[in-house]
Amino acid sequence: MNSWLNKILVRDAVDATTQLQARKAALADTCRAKVFGITPTNVDEVIQMRSHLLKSVLPAFSQFCQTSLHKPPQEMLSVLWDLWLPLGMKLASHRQKLGHPLIQGILGVQGTGKTTMCQVLTLILQQLGYRTLSLSLDDLYKTYSDRLALTQQDLRLIWRGPPGTHDIDLGLNLLAQIRQGESPVIVPRFDKSAYGGAGDRTTPEIVTNADILLFEGWFVGVRPIDPDAFNSAPPPIITEEDRAFAREMNRRLKDYLPLWEQLDSLIVLYPTDYRCSLQWRKQAEQQMIAAGKSGMTDEQVEEFVNYFWRSLHPELFIKPLVQSSSAVDLAIEIHPDRSFGAIDGKRLYKN
Repeated sequence: MNSWLNKILVRDAVDATTQLQARKAALADTCRAKVFGITPTNVDEVIQMRSHLLKSVLPAFSQFCQTSLHKPPQEMLSVLWDLWLPLGMKLASHRQKLGHPLIQGILGVQGTGKTTMCQVLTLILQQLGYRTLSLSLDDLYKTYSDRLALTQQDLRLIWRGPPGTHDIDLGLNLLAQIRQGESPVIVPRFDKSAYGGAGDRTTPEIVTNADILLFEGWFVGVRPIDPDAFNSAPPPIITEEDRAFAREMNRRLKDYLPLWEQLDSLIVLYPTDYRCSLQWRKQAEQQMIAAGKSGMTDEQVEEFVNYFWRSLHPELFIKPLVQSSSAVDLAIEIHPDRSFGAIDGKRLYKN
């Protein structure tokens, strides 16, 4: 952690040297400063507001780091200061300007930290006075029995996850209720451990007065592409059978477009190398096994991840989406060590 950040944390009043260091750090990355609305004129005010928010959220954040991330809070404070706090403030500002509940999409392949980001943003937004609801694309899965019937119709859908395995109408109804400010709302939840890991719906959650919905998933906001792209697709789309499956998944993506149209904004957690997702998943499974829990072998992980890449390959679907100036509002780069890199603002919440 930066020494000046530690001083901000422990002192009631910040000395001139610390203020200067914080000011330089806030303005050093011009793109990030633009994304979060930091200018030489308002930088001192921004630092003061962020410092106050940091101190108020720290107790809950420290507990979260210890119980959920199993890391000392000090390791995560720089990320909290540089990314999560200003992003939370940005979402709060966006919600205030909209005048109705904000539906924020968060897209990221496996292992990019979507769930962690949603949990931390919820803590921050709570301190700012906003009731935040997290919804995963997983929560919209069809029931176990419906997916069994789906598998009988298409034997290629051996796992839940790809387009076609979700109840889109369920999601549309929920998002419409939230946007209209209805309260309470019934939020579907999914238990991945049911039926020996096949998963099924579980008891829904009753939520009142939701201000902000964080809607995350591995293809939230992803749009169909030109089918000709599969003629020269990257591995593991190799055989003609693979290409036929990829084209079918691409076709089914069209059914999700009404759901994406409900998003007020889309954030993408974008790995510098999509293949890191495979290594991250292996690490997660190894950690579960080391903790005495059940987990997949490396070979099983490779089979699992390759299945998802064959259905919606990140290079074909996410990369062009990030490069678009109209579909994505914010792209956050993820390095192989899971640290955050460049933050690229697109539309910059121009609502």
